[in-house]
Amino acid sequence: MIRNTSNMKPYLRAEVAFIAGTLVSGRKSSSIYDYSEGKFVMFSGNANKDNVSVYNHDRGYFITGNGSHSQYSLYHYGDGHFLNLKIKGDKFDGYDYGSGSFFNGTVKGSSVTLYDFEVGSFFHYSI
Repeated sequence: MIRNTSNMKPYLRAEVAFIAGTLVSGRKSSSIYDYSEGKFVMFSGNANKDNVSVYNHDRGYFITGNGSHSQYSLYHYGDGHFLNLKIKGDKFDGYDYGSGSFFNGTVKGSSVTLYDFEVGSFFHYSI
């Protein structure tokens, strides 16, 4: 596999945080606040234990996929690549094939924290 040398994009981190936050918390939300970008990102769609179909209104595309045993294979229509996401209690981890980087995080109530291994930084969100 050829590795893309670009970093995991801020919008992709927010999308992952929104999907993981929705799956873990069970909250029905139409947005997530991205503290590093200082803005709300708007979404519609659904994320549940069997499948994910989420539309990013700010960027104009879907992220979809199926889940089994809290493991999801997602396709990012905006960037044209796959993501893996695994939920374990209030924690999540995964891999972004677009940037070739791993990520993990935690959901506590409406707060989502994501760690991007490639840039070595934490990112904070509120769902």
